[in-house]
Amino acid sequence: MITLVANLKGGTGKSTVAFNLALWRMKHDGAVAVCDLDPQATLRDAVELREEEGFAPGLTMLAKLPDAPDGDVIVDVGASDMDGVRAGLRAAGQIIVPVAPSQADVWSTQRFIELVREHTGSRLPRLRAFVNRADPHPRSRENRETFEVLKSLPHLEVMSARLTQRLVFRRSFSEGLAVFELEPSGKGAAELDKLGREVYQA
Repeated sequence: MITLVANLKGGTGKSTVAFNLALWRMKHDGAVAVCDLDPQATLRDAVELREEEGFAPGLTMLAKLPDAPDGDVIVDVGASDMDGVRAGLRAAGQIIVPVAPSQADVWSTQRFIELVREHTGSRLPRLRAFVNRADPHPRSRENRETFEVLKSLPHLEVMSARLTQRLVFRRSFSEGLAVFELEPSGKGAAELDKLGREVYQA
């Protein structure tokens, strides 16, 4: 199955989510590839860094979307390449939408849902969102309000998992390691595990 990690707004952490989710999937299943359709190619950079550093297991990087995927494929797209976004939407079995806790991100998600419907027609893939880069304060009003507004949007499932704005997520991407490899017992690893299980219903 092709899992697209996407949103129209930049800065939502799509590449970091795709990278960590792919390594989580590999840890729990062993069969996953990644595809980077974002012209910034940050996911590709992280995968190449991981290979250069000799970290195992390595991630298989696909040059293009597969016509018939063999196993799971996680795809990162960027809004600067709308052709890539449209191709990803048509191929996706599910779309994971990271949403930062802000009104601007909610508005962007609303427009993204419209784009998905426009380009997939009656074959609407499973569309699932979660709060990413959440405020670390446990009583954050922004986290709560974003979650509630997302639940009100049509055609969108809202997952209970969230990833908090933590240094370990930035470090993981820049060092070519998943958060559970950097800090196995850390809060970031626990959050990623919850997200991975919800995405793949493990």
